[in-house]
Amino acid sequence: MDSPTMETVRELLSLVVIVLLAGMFGGRIARLMRVPDVAVFLLIGVLIGPILHVVALSPESVADQLLIVVGAALILFDGGRAIGLGVLKNVWLTLLLLAVPGVLITAAVTAGAAAWLLQMPFVLAFLLAAIIASTDPATLIPVFKQVPIEERLKQTVESESAFNDATGSIVTFAVLGVATGEQAFSLGGSLVSFFKMAGGGLLVGLAAGLLAAVLISERRGGLFREYASIVVVTVAVGAYLLGDLLGVSGFMATFTAGIVLGNHQAFRLPVPEAKLTEVSHFFDGITLILRMMIFILLGSQVDFSALADYWLEGLLVVAVFMFVARPLTVLLCAGVDRRALWSWNELLFMCWVRETGVIPAALVALIAGLHLPHYREIHAVTFLAIIVTIVLQAGTTGIVAKKLGILSGENPGKEEFP
Repeated sequence: MDSPTMETVRELLSLVVIVLLAGMFGGRIARLMRVPDVAVFLLIGVLIGPILHVVALSPESVADQLLIVVGAALILFDGGRAIGLGVLKNVWLTLLLLAVPGVLITAAVTAGAAAWLLQMPFVLAFLLAAIIASTDPATLIPVFKQVPIEERLKQTVESESAFNDATGSIVTFAVLGVATGEQAFSLGGSLVSFFKMAGGGLLVGLAAGLLAAVLISERRGGLFREYASIVVVTVAVGAYLLGDLLGVSGFMATFTAGIVLGNHQAFRLPVPEAKLTEVSHFFDGITLILRMMIFILLGSQVDFSALADYWLEGLLVVAVFMFVARPLTVLLCAGVDRRALWSWNELLFMCWVRETGVIPAALVALIAGLHLPHYREIHAVTFLAIIVTIVLQAGTTGIVAKKLGILSGENPGKEEFP
């Protein structure tokens, strides 16, 4: 006679097998259709979840929460690892403005629309806006592998998407504290909390990244260079865990650790090229699996009744988000960077390639068990924001880049932003 524990194990194993099989077919379909794979993963999740009822994993379950946290941490770490500090030395102001005040601008404009259209208290509307405010390196990086964008612009967009993921998570948890009544709102207190979480996360990530680089380097301290992939995963997840235990941003910690390891030469810690290649191949596989798991499970947990109730208001919020909040953010933050001298076409491209993805999916799942008022609206709008931005924006990146003349090697003499 099987024990309840064994039955649970079988259910989870069945879930993993089903999701991975569905993900492989979905990935193949995405390649044939030349659309972002995460959009297909979402739709597959809807098919095998609320439509066919093949998959049923509660967002409040330990398995779901563990997958979301580990997946988000490793994807953020990999996003940080892809950032080249040397390429970005002339666009640091753009990055800083987009990643910090830019997230707040996007959230504030979107929150105003959500509060009005969905009749929500402003604090919950701001929570919704903070959840979806960040862009998605897990979507952008694969798209840019297919669409050859000018290197400076490509690195800036990818880097900002990774930075603002960490910022978006910090803002979300800060607002969540106010929404749940754990802390009273005060501008000064919120700023102190933000800088504590961000600064603490940076310090934890710096230490973790240096440790990883030392342990797999060619120097005497490289005791575990033969286990490079294991060291990197341990550091990525460990940085998140340590940050969380210390009350700072675990997402910022793991992202910063990735930046440090990706730029190990700047810290005079040479890592064997073969080991870097090994780590890259490992992360290519593991992040693909995690994208499959996160987006298929997100699709399987879609509340059709909430979508039916709020689809029109939700689409209007997403329209304000895409066509007002994010372009305004780019113009106010990147447009004032005189050193970078962005052209109008480059700014327009930044306005368009701002897909919402993994971290918003992770954040909305992490708050599922809190039973917040208006959670159905928050979940519905988050799902709509992800699917609409990924299908509409990521799916047309190549067309938009060609029209704007910012494909790698093209120089149509674009007018500079005044």
